[in-house]
Amino acid sequence: MGADSGRFRGTESRISQWLRRRPKAPGAEADESARVALLLAVADAGMPIAPAAHPLGYRCSCERIGCPTPARHPISFAWQTQSTTDRAQIERWAGSQPLANFITATGMIHDVLDVPLTAGRSALERLLDAGIDVGPVAQSGEDRMLFFTATRGTPEDEDEWWPCELDCHPETMDAHPGLRWHCRGSYVLLPPARLPGELDVHWVRGPEHELPDPLTLLETLTDACARYAGSAEQSELDHDSIAWPLSR
Repeated sequence: MGADSGRFRGTESRISQWLRRRPKAPGAEADESARVALLLAVADAGMPIAPAAHPLGYRCSCERIGCPTPARHPISFAWQTQSTTDRAQIERWAGSQPLANFITATGMIHDVLDVPLTAGRSALERLLDAGIDVGPVAQSGEDRMLFFTATRGTPEDEDEWWPCELDCHPETMDAHPGLRWHCRGSYVLLPPARLPGELDVHWVRGPEHELPDPLTLLETLTDACARYAGSAEQSELDHDSIAWPLSR
């Protein structure tokens, strides 16, 4: 009787576990496979990644009241040291956190030039028409375009580091409404990612493209941002949405 009772409890436990499993929607396994493949392609290109929050409706999964960057920030405060290109670790994260977005830490292997979407589209067309090598490019939501480039480097001697007024860190995002240069100490949300309001982050040009020198893109990007700023001022758009540089 005792043995039968134990077997029954074991069977009941397995049934309970099975009933608690959420059924997968048609195509969910294929979508997950494609998601992991894209993340691994980024890692294979040498760009370190770490898990990030994801949207819960219009809220953030971090459940912070009034989260200023819902679904756009890392899960861990130790994201800089946590970021990795290790395929096994990335597969574990993706498997255990199927809803998570991912960020890529900049300033080690790559930087990201982050511009308003309208300016970015114009610059991308001009760069490609001019035959300039453009690396991976992503669209983030409905307002930003991300140009992935080689990094300016991380010199051991701090005096060798040349700062730029466009350098952007997570806490200074609002100070850079136009062109932002994500380098040391910064990150960007990595495709594929979901944002509140059914928006997303997706590749325009994939991570298989070689990372270019940022200076080969910078002039065209700043010029496109200046043109966008001029048209925005003429249209009397919201000042906070206008691209850098602005005349004060």
